[in-house]
Amino acid sequence: MEELQSLDPRRQELLEARFMGAVSGSTGGSTGSTSGGAKGLINNECSNHSFGSLGSSSDKESENSDLKRGGSPAYSTPEKKHSETTRRKRKADNQSESNQGKSSGRGAKISDYFDFHAGNGSSPVRGMPPGLRAPHGSHSAPGSIVRQNSSSPTSLCFSDHMMQPKQLGIRSVQTDLTLLKLAALESNKNLDLEKKEGRIDDLLRANCDLRRQIEEQQKLLERYKERLNKCTTMSKKLLIEKSTQEKQSCREKSMQDRLRLGHFTTVRHGASYTEQWTDGYAFQNLVKQQESVNQQREEIERQRKLLAKRKPPNTAPSQSPAPFNESKPRKTKAVNGADSDPFVKPSLPTLLTLAEYHEQEEIFKLRLGHLKKEEAEIQAELERLERVRNLHIRELKRISNEDSSQFKDHPTLNDRYLLLHLLGRGGFSEVYKAFDLFEQRYAAVKIHQLNKNWREEKKENYHKHACREYRIHKQLDHPRIVKLYDYFSLDTDTFCTVLEFCEGNDLDFYLKQHKLMSEKEARSIVMQIANALRYLNEIKPPIIHYDLKPGNILLVDGTACGEIKITDFGLSKIMDDDNYGVDGMDLTSQGAGTYWYLPPECFVVGKEPPKISNKVDVWSVGVIFFQCLYGRKPFGHNQSQQDILQENTILKATEVQFPPKPVVSNEAKAFIRRCLAYRKEDRYDVHQLCSDSYLLPHIRRTNSSGNLQATPTS
Repeated sequence: MEELQSLDPRRQELLEARFMGAVSGSTGGSTGSTSGGAKGLINNECSNHSFGSLGSSSDKESENSDLKRGGSPAYSTPEKKHSETTRRKRKADNQSESNQGKSSGRGAKISDYFDFHAGNGSSPVRGMPPGLRAPHGSHSAPGSIVRQNSSSPTSLCFSDHMMQPKQLGIRSVQTDLTLLKLAALESNKNLDLEKKEGRIDDLLRANCDLRRQIEEQQKLLERYKERLNKCTTMSKKLLIEKSTQEKQSCREKSMQDRLRLGHFTTVRHGASYTEQWTDGYAFQNLVKQQESVNQQREEIERQRKLLAKRKPPNTAPSQSPAPFNESKPRKTKAVNGADSDPFVKPSLPTLLTLAEYHEQEEIFKLRLGHLKKEEAEIQAELERLERVRNLHIRELKRISNEDSSQFKDHPTLNDRYLLLHLLGRGGFSEVYKAFDLFEQRYAAVKIHQLNKNWREEKKENYHKHACREYRIHKQLDHPRIVKLYDYFSLDTDTFCTVLEFCEGNDLDFYLKQHKLMSEKEARSIVMQIANALRYLNEIKPPIIHYDLKPGNILLVDGTACGEIKITDFGLSKIMDDDNYGVDGMDLTSQGAGTYWYLPPECFVVGKEPPKISNKVDVWSVGVIFFQCLYGRKPFGHNQSQQDILQENTILKATEVQFPPKPVVSNEAKAFIRRCLAYRKEDRYDVHQLCSDSYLLPHIRRTNSSGNLQATPTS
């Protein structure tokens, strides 16, 4: 509006005449409404029509009417301003004169053009619905939002159009949105933007919080890692100290036992040296005691013979022999006239009374009984010392192998397994007791070392064999089978397998120490072996262990009354569909294994390899059970594997013979016969073995009513 007021008075008059002049000549009451409508058009912001566009349209119509009359447009250049003003004044006078003579003229049409109620003109406002038009009212109408003096965008837009009129068409397409709706949309948009900005701010703050938490957690993790490293370092230090102390104590004990139990001495035989065992003073003392007992026994036997010579004859009860002091000595004649002869014939022993004889006889019997008891004690002590000596010899060999091992200084293999001390040594492997620093548990690490002088082909075969054992053993998960934890390589000639660690010894060592065990203990071991074999035959594909023997059965507690675990699957066979048929699978490794525990079909030599099945393991179970009960092997006892192979010992083992002692139940003997059947067609398989009545709880009648109760065998 300020721009409108800044115009010169003449132009303002022309504008007023254009908007309001024609209305003054119309009927009464229309002038006020028209002028109010024009002012409302300028001041009302609720209309969705541009004031500039309306002004431009009215200017267009006036210009068009002028052009029809042959005049010029209302807006002209400054050079023609005076002529245009005069012409417009003349036009206004003509219009007023025509309005007086006619009731309807062009001035009325201009008034109608700006009429907001009627609507037959060409103005865009007339074509709008009543709800979208600007409200009618005066300048001071309460519904007016923008006053005349306001510098709203609408007034600026109107002034812009006044200053720079645009050539718009008579019919213009307008939007249906009102300013209220636009304001509502704008407010909604602003609210959405505010929400989004708030959400972004929240996310940024949350992101900052998360980053801060991550940094704190990373710092905490670093502290935990540092603490864990310290704990691991301290654990390693303590374990190494403990292992060093144990090694030292073992060596000190071995040095003490060297004097008591014996030691190895190196003896030269020609150009070679051999180790010879020398017993210690404990065995020497026992030998001396045994010699003393033998001497006492010989002395007692000699005195008993003398006593037999002095035994009184059988006389009547009324007659009693003469007293020993009253017996008359025999007179001897002098030889060659000499009264004293140094070679005098000894006199006969005097006879004893019957009571004296029985008294001496009883004393001799008691002395012999005491010597017999003492000899039994010496024999028992000797057997105990022999068992201790076996342990001592085993420990001496272990210490010697440990001192010569390259892993003796507690290395950490694969950054995880801390080696503590050597458990045993085989042909091409060493087994160490180790500690798993990750899982915090003890483990047995088996280190396979290949001979560097071997050909590459032999190394590949050995490695392939070990990998095959690893693949078979890795998939097994049973409480009666030693678990395989890990497998890794150290270099091209060394690789390791990590196994479950068991504190006890194997069954072979136990039998060497105790010779045999009770039937109840042996039955418990066989039941556990049978359960493990059933698991091996229920998995897919089934597995034949093929090397079951006391050395591959670990006693967890070191006793025969505890749990057992089966190990060493190096010779196991996989019974897959490609290799296993109805009659079994081909034995491709004939000659391998432990001959005392293999069935006869493994020794058959022919054009084709023999067929084997899980009945091989059943035969091994029978041999192990027999050995646990009787302390000896049923076939080939005290024979070497070479002798067994040359003499065909197993091929001739058609029937098992049971020693008279110790006493074993008939059920156990029948079970052994079923396991050691010569023909494999007559022998149990694994499933029949597990369901045998001897391994199941026995059924007995507890009362006369026929109630049954399951009780284990005693």
